[in-house]
Amino acid sequence: MKQVLEILGFLALVQGVAGLVHELTDWNWGLVQRLGFLDGYEIYASVVLLVLGVALFAAAGSRKSV
Repeated sequence: MKQVLEILGFLALVQGVAGLVHELTDWNWGLVQRLGFLDGYEIYASVVLLVLGVALFAAAGSRKSV
């Protein structure tokens, strides 16, 4: 379970960073800008993904490794 949380946290962090980089530099990569229902809210969604990634890493760190 710890590895799953770490993988999901890593993916959330990567997508959050990619979304912010896209908004700042117009680099066309990542999932956030491709989702139509997030039009106008890309920066907020990217920040939420960053926070989610940190929370997932914290949850993984609090779990005991088997």
